[in-house]
Amino acid sequence: MSARRRLVLALPLSAGLAACGFQLRRAPEFSFSKIYLAMPEGSALGTELRRQLTGTGKVQVITDAARRADADVVLESVQDLRERVVVGLNASGQVREFQLRVRFKFRVRTPAGKEVIPETEILRQMDQSYSETAALSKEAEALMLYDNMQSDIVQQVLRRLTTVRI
Repeated sequence: MSARRRLVLALPLSAGLAACGFQLRRAPEFSFSKIYLAMPEGSALGTELRRQLTGTGKVQVITDAARRADADVVLESVQDLRERVVVGLNASGQVREFQLRVRFKFRVRTPAGKEVIPETEILRQMDQSYSETAALSKEAEALMLYDNMQSDIVQQVLRRLTTVRI
């Protein structure tokens, strides 16, 4: 097939992709340049959120409480909780299934106190089978599932932060 013929065939395809709205994923756009994260020390979710915001290269993350007033917006963590609930037992009462949950409640305000995003809860949950004979590997699996749910929550928070208008 000649180069000219390939070009003629590729043109309608590329025009079709552009017309359908296809775009590569890009860094989120925020209407603020400084954010203060009011989150508990040692919060894994807070650490990942801080890393993601800093990684955009467009937002300065303030962690020092003394500089809170310098921020354009303040993200306050109301609740950051990991839960593990038994949802299945066998006939002898041994655990066969857990439900793992990551619950994150937050709100976003200006330093002056104006509410930009009201208190919002994001809940992710997954079921995990369990076996006493593989308890150690199931514990490692649970940690991996928690990390995946946490990453998903961070992405949801970032998408919600793109809607903030100050």
